[in-house]
Amino acid sequence: MTKKRKRQEDFQKVKFKVGKKKPKLENATDTTFKTKAIQIPEQLKEDGVLPTQNRKLNIKDLLSQMHHYSPGVKHNALLGLKELLSQYPFVIDAHLSSIISEVAAVFTDKDSNVRGAAVHLLQFLASKIRAEQIAPFFPLVSAHLSSAMTHISEGIQEDSLKVLDVLLEAYPALLTDRSIILLKNFVELISHQQLSKRLKSRDKLSWMLSVNPNRRVTSQQWRLNVLTRLKKFLQAVVDGSSDTEDEGLQEQKDSSHSVRNPICISWKLHANNQQPIQLFENGGLRPKIHSSFRLRSLTSVMDSAEKGLSSAENLKGFIEIIIPLLIECWIEASPAQSAPILGNLLESESQQLMQQVLSIIHLLWKLTKRHDETYKMELWLRMNYLVDFKHHFMRHFPYSLQDTVKHKKKDPCKSNRNCMKSSNNIDHLLLNLTLCDIMVSLASASTLQTDSGWLDMIRKFVTDTLQDGSKLNSKQVNRLLGVTWRLMQIQQNKVATEPLIKAVYTLYQQRNLLFPVRTLLLKFFSKVYQKEDLRTQRIRSRSKVLSRWLAGLPQQLALLGLRNPELSNQLIDIIHSAASRSNKELLQSLQATAARIYDPLEGTLVLLPAEAQRRLVQLVYFLPCLPASLLACLSRCCIMGRMSSDLAATLIGILHMRSSFAGWKCQVQDNSVNDVDYFSFLFSTLIGNPYEFLSSCLGRVSQLGAVTQQISAVQFYLLLLKYNFVLLKQVICHSLSTIPSQSQCFDILQTGICKYLVGLVVIPDSTAGSVLCAINKLLDQACIISENLHRFLASCCYSLLYFLLTIDREDAEHLQKRDMLWRSCISALALLPRLLRLMLQSLQVSRICREELPVVAQLLRLLMQHGQLRSHMITNEFLVQQIIKDIMTLKSGEVQEQWLTDLHYCFNIYLASHPQTPGPINTVY
Repeated sequence: MTKKRKRQEDFQKVKFKVGKKKPKLENATDTTFKTKAIQIPEQLKEDGVLPTQNRKLNIKDLLSQMHHYSPGVKHNALLGLKELLSQYPFVIDAHLSSIISEVAAVFTDKDSNVRGAAVHLLQFLASKIRAEQIAPFFPLVSAHLSSAMTHISEGIQEDSLKVLDVLLEAYPALLTDRSIILLKNFVELISHQQLSKRLKSRDKLSWMLSVNPNRRVTSQQWRLNVLTRLKKFLQAVVDGSSDTEDEGLQEQKDSSHSVRNPICISWKLHANNQQPIQLFENGGLRPKIHSSFRLRSLTSVMDSAEKGLSSAENLKGFIEIIIPLLIECWIEASPAQSAPILGNLLESESQQLMQQVLSIIHLLWKLTKRHDETYKMELWLRMNYLVDFKHHFMRHFPYSLQDTVKHKKKDPCKSNRNCMKSSNNIDHLLLNLTLCDIMVSLASASTLQTDSGWLDMIRKFVTDTLQDGSKLNSKQVNRLLGVTWRLMQIQQNKVATEPLIKAVYTLYQQRNLLFPVRTLLLKFFSKVYQKEDLRTQRIRSRSKVLSRWLAGLPQQLALLGLRNPELSNQLIDIIHSAASRSNKELLQSLQATAARIYDPLEGTLVLLPAEAQRRLVQLVYFLPCLPASLLACLSRCCIMGRMSSDLAATLIGILHMRSSFAGWKCQVQDNSVNDVDYFSFLFSTLIGNPYEFLSSCLGRVSQLGAVTQQISAVQFYLLLLKYNFVLLKQVICHSLSTIPSQSQCFDILQTGICKYLVGLVVIPDSTAGSVLCAINKLLDQACIISENLHRFLASCCYSLLYFLLTIDREDAEHLQKRDMLWRSCISALALLPRLLRLMLQSLQVSRICREELPVVAQLLRLLMQHGQLRSHMITNEFLVQQIIKDIMTLKSGEVQEQWLTDLHYCFNIYLASHPQTPGPINTVY
């Protein structure tokens, strides 16, 4: 009992008294709290700073959803980003860093829909973001791309190729900066390293093609996809190098004697010190300086990984890895050994794979030629890979595409899409040409006997293809001509080169060739001709086919006309090059076709643009003979304004250099320009129009706007010519002044004026000005002027002065010509005192209507004020006084006007008082 009672005492219940509160425990928790109202209307409002899309999400909300665990949320976020950025493009620049980093991070997402949406968004961004904008963030994009290409998931690897396509299309230069890493990724996509015990001890591990049965496509299709991207990547590397050259014919480097674009020099600017003279070692628009000193490139201070394929060591290492893999791909796709030798048939997929293999090798070969030690690199390639190439590539050469039976297509769109793919990707001729290009690059003249077997196969294939006559595109022709040129360099004797040139000429003779194809053929023949012309005369053996091609160029130029100006320019350049080398066949053909080329109505000269006209005018210098008919055509070209005044002046200078008056110390070519024909050309061009045209103007005075006046035998009309009359007149007068016997030259000019111009009533103002200028230039004390010429010149001077005072002076277009005409009249009147007397004597005021009296008074006043004519006007004071009396008689009984008062004042000041001072030198009318 005692023990039990004690246990109960330990847990005794506390008894509370009634009405008392229960005391608080020491560890009691205070559960009291207070509440306040929360105001949220401001938080529910839309953000007014950042724009939103249809789901009311701004750029920050969408980027935050990119980290969500749900693939659907990330997919919707990518679609929302594309929608937002398309509506508000300015958001891209403000959040470019965040956008690029978030989009690149989902390249390796597990969900295929998310990756597909990321590719579409990247493609959209590539069209909006420039290369310089994305350049700071491109290492991050490239790192995510490399991670995707080397990912363990097959789907991520496949989608990484789509990302690569977008980047290659938009930013090829940025992508090729990390070429070493990406090239290694390409190799790992189709192969793996051999890890056997036998190979572990080697320094370089070999690679072998890998087969993955888990892929959705076959191994051959996967390799085709990867090699297609590798080819595009290498093409971007080639295009981004400093010395980018085209494929085929343009791939061969020009020699030091090849044609370069000339530098246009304006000697007038040099003479006025407005343009400095810059000298180059070789000339051309892009001068190449050949020097034994070479500056160290910036790539020399970089690591080997940073150099990329610009380093010979890195390039050799990649070739050693990729070439064996490409040969394995070729072996899998090549036809079986039991296939027929003639026309080895290939399936479509196999042909595409083989094409990609050869294209990659071809691009690698082009990269090897960009290094300084090209010869050593070619020798290394030949020593390592020629045997394998001959065994595998040339074994079933040439290859052709197998024609498969196609079922009837129901969907026309699908049919067209298949046709496009077939025409773009399947080209057995391009496959064979690429192979030929690779093989001939490994051959040289020193190895001709060793390689004669497979070189004969290539030579036969090229010749048959050129002579086949089938329609070839420009890419195929470019490769064909490149292989042909290389074969001609390997074996340079005429027996081997003549059939190749003949085959190319057969293709050239086809009608309706495409312009790029025709251009390539012209460049090839021009290059062959230049190479042949470099040989000395002792060992030169002119190709008959080449001579026939050259002889046909002028006729082609005349027939082409304005239908294709670019092709005409190329023909002119080639003709000019051959003419400057005195090619006999071409000069004879050019002489026979010159009348059609320089026809003033429909000739090639007047149809082509100014630059082509300049080249055609320069060809006149090389013509063996310049007959009168050709000079007549050239004169009409100058007169009709179908070419610029500068070009017409150049033509006159060329003809002067071909004439016997050029002052050559050595004897000029016999019968090149006859003296009589030369004078006829100068006189016809000087008077401005041929005699038949001037005669036809007699019945068209009113239509031509002639100035009607009855006091002179010669009337004028304003000739609106397109060429600069002043410059042309000066050049002709200079050419006439360089003739040694000035008196005989003046007699010839006087005879021509009296025969062709004296009998005319209406002539152009420019013709009268030219005649007066020539008279002023050629007249000396030994010259005797006939009475008919005196009277004609007097009539011209008065009619021209009257004409200049009555036409509109505000016409700025003819201001220079009016000044020149005025100076020519004043100079002629000052040089020939009898001319002024005859002009004053022929001035019959009684035949003038009263409206014309102020003009005559103004003319007399200007003549009296002119300093050069002062003494002559004093001599003819009586005639001037009589004319003034006649004017006063017509104005008698009326109020004296201001012009009559001015006339009396000038007469009293300059003539009546006979002042001793010379007065003003010149007076502006």
